[in-house]
Amino acid sequence: MGKPARKRVLSETQAKAVGANIRVSPRKLNLVAQSIRGQSAERALATLTFSPKRIAVVVKKVLQSAIANAENNHDLDVDDLVVAEAWVGRNMVMKRFHARARGRGARIEKPFSQVTIVVQEIAKEKPAKKEAPKAEAKAASPKAEAPKAAAVAAKKAPAKPKAKAKTAAKPAAKSKPKGKA
Repeated sequence: MGKPARKRVLSETQAKAVGANIRVSPRKLNLVAQSIRGQSAERALATLTFSPKRIAVVVKKVLQSAIANAENNHDLDVDDLVVAEAWVGRNMVMKRFHARARGRGARIEKPFSQVTIVVQEIAKEKPAKKEAPKAEAKAASPKAEAPKAAAVAAKKAPAKPKAKAKTAAKPAAKSKPKGKA
């Protein structure tokens, strides 16, 4: 006997990976996570590959792990994967001190973060082509209706003459005499 299997939190079309104890502040890590949210997995990998941020290398590894989990553990199609969620959380903080003047010390905090990436399989549907009969297409074409509509609109609305802009004349500046008054 053992414990019963835990229910799956994610849907059947999702897979996730978590990167923990990443040595960067959550605020900086969130900038990288924000850049890949909503992108296809292929495009997100390209974004991380060419990102100038140092931490993008670690996030790329986590994304590759999520893609591998989707393919191997959940039998999802890699070509249809999209980064559904990417969120960042705080982890531990190392406390250090910096020696200061007169025997004092200043606190230095070295934060760690964690990132969770959820990829989801979204099937790309091809739009069905609709064929309309040629006779109906010509009768309902917007090109034929556009000149008629413009002529009707011109008859209904009389043209208004443009009003001239009024310019206010500025009074002449008074000059002060040089010398003592």
